[in-house]
Amino acid sequence: MNIFVNEQALEVAPDCNIEELLEVLDKPLQGTAVAVNQNILSRSLWGDYFLQEGDQISLFQAIAGG
Repeated sequence: MNIFVNEQALEVAPDCNIEELLEVLDKPLQGTAVAVNQNILSRSLWGDYFLQEGDQISLFQAIAGG
């Protein structure tokens, strides 16, 4: 199944959820925010949201600073 992560095409398994996607991409669960099709997805839903063909995923890293 094909999705887009930060505007880059990526092929994933048909039963892949957001948590699994982050593991595949070697992204930390802590400090990461996820938007699916331009809608922020709450961390509590990451394990329940199964990716769909053509989904547009945006990943953001929290950056500490001051």
